[in-house]
Amino acid sequence: MLTAALLTLSLTVSGAGAGLADPHKKDIAMRLVSSAENSSLDWKAQYGYIEDIEDERGYTAGIIGFCSGTGDMLELVELYAKRKPGNVLAKYLPALRKVNGTDSHQGLGAPFVAAWKTAAKDPAFQQAQNDERDRSYFDPAVAQAKKDGLRTLGQFVYYDAIVMHGPGTSKLSFGGIRKSALAKAKPPAQGGNEVTYLNAFLDARKAAMKAEEAHEDTTRVDTMQRVFLKNGNLDLNPPLTWKVYGDSYTIKK
Repeated sequence: MLTAALLTLSLTVSGAGAGLADPHKKDIAMRLVSSAENSSLDWKAQYGYIEDIEDERGYTAGIIGFCSGTGDMLELVELYAKRKPGNVLAKYLPALRKVNGTDSHQGLGAPFVAAWKTAAKDPAFQQAQNDERDRSYFDPAVAQAKKDGLRTLGQFVYYDAIVMHGPGTSKLSFGGIRKSALAKAKPPAQGGNEVTYLNAFLDARKAAMKAEEAHEDTTRVDTMQRVFLKNGNLDLNPPLTWKVYGDSYTIKK
């Protein structure tokens, strides 16, 4: 029989118990988000994605939707310029600083869109997107979920929410959504039931989505996350089958 210490070591080595930070589960999370954001499971094809989805955040681009109006696109391009001075996006930094906090395209436009797509072919820019995703969204979401005692599905639920709504404490941000959920149910770390708490969080998430016209379609909650929860798949183990915006997807393993 394994001692507690050896069992813990075994779980760590095998990746079990690592939650969403396990490389395979992280890849699954990225595919799930991509199905909702880009109607594709090929998330690595989204480095060059860029468009204005008319959500008052300016351009939305890259693997998790960095926005010119919310600061995270600026931080990404600044990181890329630090790592690779003189890259094709560096000259747009002054414009990105000016439009930050607005939905303006001033100083950007078609030339910036073309430059973004060119940069997306550069492994250095791809790595910068990965790193900014982790720093600003993935790592904070997973860390908070673990503090709340949530397993892999709960960690993904937090991650998907912070990607769409952004970090922060306002009512429509990730922090505000979590606060609303905590007012309805306790997470496992506070002695609550995990399924009950996650349902409360998804209810709060839906309310936040409906408050914004660009996000009012809640199928990524209804026919993806809620499906996994109803199936009791708290470890987000494949095979996974879900729908987003009427399209069906499957991850077999």
